[in-house]
Amino acid sequence: MPLAIKPREKCAYELVSLGEVMLRLDPGEGRIRTARNFQAWEGGGEYNVARGLRKCFGLKTALVSALVDNEVGHLIEDFIMQGGVNTDFLLWRADDGIGRSVRTGLNFTERGFGIRGAVGVPDRGTTAASQMKPGDIDWEKLFGSLGVRWLHTGGIFAALSPTTAALTIEAVQAAKKHGTIVSYDLNYRPSLWKSIGGLEKAREVNREIARYVDVMIGNEEDFTASLGFEVKGVDHKLSAIETDAFKAMIQTAVAAYPNFKVAATTLRRVISATKNDWSAILWHDGLFHDSRKYPELEILDRVGGGDSFASGLVFGFLEFNDAQKAVEYGAAHGALASTTPGDTSMATRQEVEKQIAGGGARVVR
Repeated sequence: MPLAIKPREKCAYELVSLGEVMLRLDPGEGRIRTARNFQAWEGGGEYNVARGLRKCFGLKTALVSALVDNEVGHLIEDFIMQGGVNTDFLLWRADDGIGRSVRTGLNFTERGFGIRGAVGVPDRGTTAASQMKPGDIDWEKLFGSLGVRWLHTGGIFAALSPTTAALTIEAVQAAKKHGTIVSYDLNYRPSLWKSIGGLEKAREVNREIARYVDVMIGNEEDFTASLGFEVKGVDHKLSAIETDAFKAMIQTAVAAYPNFKVAATTLRRVISATKNDWSAILWHDGLFHDSRKYPELEILDRVGGGDSFASGLVFGFLEFNDAQKAVEYGAAHGALASTTPGDTSMATRQEVEKQIAGGGARVVR
């Protein structure tokens, strides 16, 4: 059964993302601890989905977030505008001069290579986005008057503070009220939850949010940690290798939350930091759909691959409302995004469709 997606002609936006955008500082092939130069990018789990859907697939998207009204905040704004994502719903917070009360989040990120894994060192305390709270956004205007086909948010933004958790709940409730499809990437990060209640709080918040979610994204560790589902036989060291036990976990989740219309995840077997077996699986309407497999995918930068999977998946539903196409577009887009630096996709729709069709890497002239 197709998803009940609002008609395109009745909505100002195909997708709106709620989440934080940080300044990513990348030492390239080097290490953070010895770097003398960093390349600057923007990035954020929820934002990356909106940018991928706009830049790769050409659909109109917007971001709900907050930035500090200073030079660094406007640098991130400029990155966002280069990606074509609408910034009308950015909240601007006054700069206190030194970042004591509000600041811009930084994310120092090493790509890793071979036996040396990728490393992320976030510096995001007291950020503008983490201080967002219920009542900050006019959801009635956004979902009711303007119209949005799809809302995407996730467990990273919800974990930033008690107020962002409450704002996420407010957002998904408003979206459901107006018939907007809601997707949520569980993206469990214990380091984010530990200061606001740990695993117990993560489950309390995510279980409440899950009641309003149509499309739930996450691997077996995310489902176990964030929602408390444990299925005998799932080995978390397998890096989400597809197994009957993992499928059983998804079936357990959708039985507990009958509002889930779709559940999906990437399947990665980590051979090294620069080589993964890559594919994806999606559950919809009682059936599992497997993507094409990308064995021994050579990876330049793994960060953001899952977000590009999500944006490809969303495109598959928004454009075709077809589960098999959704998982194929997601897997191909995520694979291609892993071949370029930065959090966000540099792929084109044509390149994605070439991979779905089985195209190789021969030179294009």
